[in-house]
Formats: sequence, C-alpha cells, structure tokens
Amino acid sequence: MALAATPSSGNQGGCAPHLVFVPSAGMGHLLPFTRFIAALADTGGVDISVVTALPTVSEAEADHFAAFPAIRCIDFNLLPFDEAAFAGTDPFLLRWESLRCSAHLLGPLIAGATPRASAIITDVTLASQVIPIAKDELHLPCHILFISCATMLSFLAYFPTYLDGASTNHLAGDFNIPCIGLIPVDYPPQVLRNPDSLFTKQFIANGRLIAEADGILVNTFDALEPDALAALRSGMVIPGFPSVFAVGPLKSTSTMGSDKMVVGASSPIAWLGEQPARSVVYVAFGNRSAAALDQIREIGAGLEASGCRFLWVVKTTVVDREDTAELTDVLGDGFLGRVQGRGLVTKEWVDQEAVLKPPAIGLYLSHCGWNSVTESAMYGVPMLAWPTLGDQRLIATVIRACLTDPLKDPAP
Repeated sequence: MALAATPSSGNQGGCAPHLVFVPSAGMGHLLPFTRFIAALADTGGVDISVVTALPTVSEAEADHFAAFPAIRCIDFNLLPFDEAAFAGTDPFLLRWESLRCSAHLLGPLIAGATPRASAIITDVTLASQVIPIAKDELHLPCHILFISCATMLSFLAYFPTYLDGASTNHLAGDFNIPCIGLIPVDYPPQVLRNPDSLFTKQFIANGRLIAEADGILVNTFDALEPDALAALRSGMVIPGFPSVFAVGPLKSTSTMGSDKMVVGASSPIAWLGEQPARSVVYVAFGNRSAAALDQIREIGAGLEASGCRFLWVVKTTVVDREDTAELTDVLGDGFLGRVQGRGLVTKEWVDQEAVLKPPAIGLYLSHCGWNSVTESAMYGVPMLAWPTLGDQRLIATVIRACLTDPLKDPAP
C-alpha cells in the first residue's frame, strides 16, 4: 500500500472514522467520487483513503488524480486480464471487468490499511464483488455511491425481479416498476437485450446484490426526482431496500483545486469570459461518446449555419489517449476560419462545471449524462438533450418529468 498526501480531513491519531472508497473507471464515475470525497474532507473529522488502479484508462483520469492531492491512495495492482477474449468491447467496461476479476485482492489490501478501515464506499459497477468482501470478510459496513439518477437505480434494483418473473436472462420487453411506471424496452441500456454481453452479466450481478448494501448514496436531490426517491425509500420498488440518501448535486470544492483549470488566453474559460451573457451554446457529448466523422461534420455544419456563438468539445475516440487526429482534418478545410471569433472548438478534456458557471452559457446541447444534468441544474443552464447510449434515455425522462408527464418518449 502506497500512501500519498495525507487527506486534509485525516486524523492520524485513529479517532476519526476511516472511509475507504473504491471507485471505478471513467471520468463519469470518477468525478462524483472525488467531489463527494472533497465535500467530506472539507467538513473535517473523517479519514479518507481511495483504492486506485493504475495506470488509468484515460489521460483525463490520470490528470484528475494528479490534481487532487488531498487523498491517501491505496495502490491496487490488478491481475493480468486477457482483453483479447472481449474484442470490440468498450475499454472502460473491460477495466470494470478487470477490477471485478481482481476484487478478491481487496480484502487483504483494505485489512492492512492504517488506521483501520471503518466503512467502504464502492462504485455500483463493483457492488457484487465488494459487498461480500466488506461484510463477510472484513465485517465492515458497505455503502454504494450511485453515480446515475434515482430512476436508473430503481431500474437496476428491480431488473432481477423482472428477469425472474419473465423467466428470461435479458431485457426482452416493456415492464412496470412499482411506483415508477412503465419502462419501454428501448429506454434502458440496449446492450441488456444481449444476455451474453459483459455489461449484461455485470449489471444483473450488481442488481442482485445491491440490496445487501448498508446504504446507497445517490447524486441527486429530492426536488429533481421526488417520486423515484420516495418509491425507493418506502420499499415499494424492492421491499427491505437499503436506506437511500440524496447527496447531490455534487460539485467541486476548494479541496479539489477546481480553480486550477488552465485559464490562459486560448482557454475555453477565458474565451467564455469575453462573450455576452446567455449567448453561447455549449456542445459536448460526454467522455465516452465518440462520434463518427460524418456526424461531427453535420453537427459542425449546423453550428455554423445557426449563427450562434458556441463552445464545442469534439471526441473522435472513446479513449482520449487514442485520439491523434488534428481538428482541421476532423472538421474539414476552412471550418475553424469561418467560425473564428464566435466559435471555439477543442479536443481537450474540459472542467464542465467551470464551463457551465460563466453567465455566457445560454444552452447546453448534451448527450444527457447524469453528471451533465445535475451540473446544468445546479447552474440554471437550459439543456437540449440528445440521448443515444447507456442510461441516457432513462435520464432524459427525468428531464421531461420536470416539465411534463414522466416517461414520455424523450427523443423524436
């Protein structure tokens, strides 16, 4: 176990509770963890360690850890994992499986932590592996930090009941979640229709064990998802379900050093500071959503024709380390020149919370990832949702529910 900087909240005398966090891979999972950790650290009176599997999948994850020194890191050396057996699988999903395959090593690792661990908080993607280790091997309480919405948590919790009732091993049709409503078959992650997919197997395993957790922390708030939270807390979704705590919206704190984002003359933040209030359309589709070249150019043509000011984050690969294309080649000859002054395009990871803060942002064209939804809500930025993958269509129903009736079709 390698110890990094002592957490700002740490009590090395052993009196403070020592919380061990086990995050998963991907910035969409890592950001809520570090924000929650930072909020705890700012309150004081708690000791914090984070299990870290290095090297990270993406450069953005590595940079994030490097800029977040106020944690004690427990190095987690993963066992060799044959990725060739899962050709074409999302690299972040492969890392989840690698973490799961090495999870039995966590017991001795956490048992050797100093001071002694008081509780474990794990990512839901590792729940079926970490919960038994925490409760049966280490005899510690285990909570889950759920990084999506309470509506998605309801779906995950109820999915095993649906499978058992339908005598199936995959998503096979529409179904009702008690007190939530009808879930059309095309709303949840579509990979769940494939019983042989790695994601489906992980999802079912986690769904069957999640009720064994001591509590679930969700990055949401009651005003955003009152019905889903009430259904979970009352036991209407799953009888005897663990306590559910709405801990969102999670945001950066002084501990995270969020103000350290580069603000040079060419940075997005500096550029936004020069634009009129509510004049800029922010366009970003998440850290794991890579668009095809023809789609990127269609989006570019629309932005150019709109006449609007815009800030556009472009991704051509799922993993940033693999993205070597030049912007001029991606966007086509002359695009950057034609939009110069009113449009800024970047392929770099941006601190989205810092982007949404300035008054210049008037609209966010988004993939509808949950972090994006909560950040937009936090800063009052209107969102134009374009859900395509994973839990995004279910998340889009949360946005619609704030305006109209819940669970209407979120996309044309």
